[in-house]
Amino acid sequence: MAGAIRSLAAAGLRVLVQTSAAGSLDEALRPGALMLVADHLNIAQRSPLVGAAGGADERRFVDLSRAYDPALRAQALAVAHRLGIALREGVYAWVLGPQFETPAEIRWLRGAGATVVGMSTVPETILARHAGLRVLALSLVTNMAAGLSDETLSHAHTLAGAQAGGERAQRLLEAVVGALEP
Repeated sequence: MAGAIRSLAAAGLRVLVQTSAAGSLDEALRPGALMLVADHLNIAQRSPLVGAAGGADERRFVDLSRAYDPALRAQALAVAHRLGIALREGVYAWVLGPQFETPAEIRWLRGAGATVVGMSTVPETILARHAGLRVLALSLVTNMAAGLSDETLSHAHTLAGAQAGGERAQRLLEAVVGALEP
């Protein structure tokens, strides 16, 4: 995604809005729920910036303390409230996948403060912040994480969960993008 995000920034884009599917680690955040990413855990401890700027270039040391723009999050929460769509903030844990996590890994992630877990979002956020973009990220909960339900996890199950919650997510996304004030 490095080339795409850098090209968008060079073309004048100032805000990156991301979406993802994620597994919930919170019993109160059930499949079909929408979550606004307020922070993340880079469990993979990989960075798309390794080698990006070359040498000891200071630009590689990106401040991620406000990775998900607070003003954009406030706008998204206001839109969701206006539409009557439940939207809560949480922490997205990034894992490499493609396999799903084990119940022990989920217990560990919960203890670390994760709300949902997924296989995207974080590297794109790092790249976007490196390029000077503001970031807003929304996750659609497609399943409960391993060990939190009796459901069998699979990619097909994730796709079905995304399909089931897709219409509401699309309605929110369209309204949020239309209301953004960069």
